Amino acid sequence: MTAEQFYYFVCGAVLILTLVILWIAVIMPSKNQWNKRFFVSLFAVFVLSMLTLFIDLVIYEEPTMALEEKITIYFQYFSISILMPMFTVYLLRTCGEDWRKSLLFRVVIILWSIFFIVLGISQFTTFIYYITPDTRYIRGDWYLLLFAPIFAVMFLNLASVIKRHDKLPRKYFVAFLLHLIPLQFSLFIQNVVTEIIVLVVLGLCISMLSMFAIILYDQIESYVKQQREIANQRANIMILQMRPHFIYNAMMSIYYLCAKDAKKAQQVTLDFTTYLRKNFTAIASENTVPFADEFEHTRAYLAVEQVQFEDSLFVEYDTPHKEFRLPPLTLQPIVENAVKHGMDPEYAPLYILIKTRETNFGSEIIVEDNGPGFSPAENYNQNTALANIQQRLEMMCGGTLTIYPREGGGTVVKILIPER
Repeated sequence: MTAEQFYYFVCGAVLILTLVILWIAVIMPSKNQWNKRFFVSLFAVFVLSMLTLFIDLVIYEEPTMALEEKITIYFQYFSISILMPMFTVYLLRTCGEDWRKSLLFRVVIILWSIFFIVLGISQFTTFIYYITPDTRYIRGDWYLLLFAPIFAVMFLNLASVIKRHDKLPRKYFVAFLLHLIPLQFSLFIQNVVTEIIVLVVLGLCISMLSMFAIILYDQIESYVKQQREIANQRANIMILQMRPHFIYNAMMSIYYLCAKDAKKAQQVTLDFTTYLRKNFTAIASENTVPFADEFEHTRAYLAVEQVQFEDSLFVEYDTPHKEFRLPPLTLQPIVENAVKHGMDPEYAPLYILIKTRETNFGSEIIVEDNGPGFSPAENYNQNTALANIQQRLEMMCGGTLTIYPREGGGTVVKILIPER
């Protein structure tokens, strides 16, 4: 492959990539219409820049095409330069500043206006640049005067990003640097050192991809937030749809205990109240909660169940490690699931073991029962509660939920909360 063929290949590939990104920006849904319009406009300018570079490569030194070359160069310089004030606007808006009242934006517009005026003058003079009749591009003695304002704008943008790094999310800060530095470097080499048009193409490509990464980041963040909201709504529905017979049995147990054992009735009432309070507190919780809170919720639930089932339900706790956080309604629904599927008059009394431990990978919660067993392959996908717990674990703390048969019969549910 010759150098000329390589240049054609690179420019053509980047042009196609730019068109694809523009198409994605157009069809991609967005709640923020200003952002959508901005990125569509930005990538349209990138397309124009890449198109003019590709045309310039095709017609360069072609005889009888001097006028076409002159028009191509004009739009090439104009489209690349317009990227600078567009970035300034987006930077200020991202930092929560009003770009219309910003001193930075006014300075950038003045500098860009100077460039635009000089670019217009260069179309009718030869002391900046000119195109010969045989389509050769010649730089004049005052060529650097044309790009001095643009270099100043690029420097201001870079300095502004560094100055506002504390106002920007880290991913935005990195993306902005990748947007500015390669493009500035390639334009400097092209216009000050030596002409390497492919270097400008690559600089534009990296610059474009960095801004496209912002769109992808926002879309992923929006999707994760949406899925978290859906999972929380499902959890809230689970709370509001508490088993009616559980509430009925708890109230009847308290009723009969009032006559038989008033002190025990008080304790059950307190446990049932704690259970209800923890349930409804979880509705308002959008973040992780301390394990101690989730443990207290689970203990209160089991205490009420033990009163109802008396000698048919036994619980053992081994929880020395409690200094970690997890999504609300993680442990309690798992234990409730064990009681629901494990309490069967045909089987022996149900034993439940709840234990925690700290490992090299994070905090581990294990719930064991000696019930009839649970087949993950058959039942896991149908179990809405466990599927919802796993989804919230993954989204809120990167945790995992594993289910496997217990040796000797029964089920083991293991939760791993990785260290933050």
